[in-house]
Amino acid sequence: QVQLVESGGGLVQAGGSLRLSCAASGRTFGNYAMAWFRQAPGKEREFVAAISRSESTYYADSVKGRATISRDNAKNTVYLQMNSLKPEDTAVYCCAAVTGAYPGRRSQAYPYWGQGTRVTVSS
Repeated sequence: QVQLVESGGGLVQAGGSLRLSCAASGRTFGNYAMAWFRQAPGKEREFVAAISRSESTYYADSVKGRATISRDNAKNTVYLQMNSLKPEDTAVYCCAAVTGAYPGRRSQAYPYWGQGTRVTVSS
């Protein structure tokens, strides 16, 4: 089992940038596909980005071109760089993990979750 802890959220003005981090416990981080999801107030959780074990990346259309997901297996950490932030990016961002191959964009496919980090983008 892996434990996930996010950091890097905060308040930022529209047009600004943030880098979110998700630190994982354990010695087998490289065996996990990792993803970021977000949930805005009153809305359902939605997929943001994912990175496979082989570092293939996947993005939601809403963040494509503005977000970059990356991983550092030596540090057991996955990152989400968000640029050109918009007020509609305001949400709690959670990282998620699954052992093995990238399973797609459904949150139900990821059994391991962090508590989340809040991102607020002011207009």
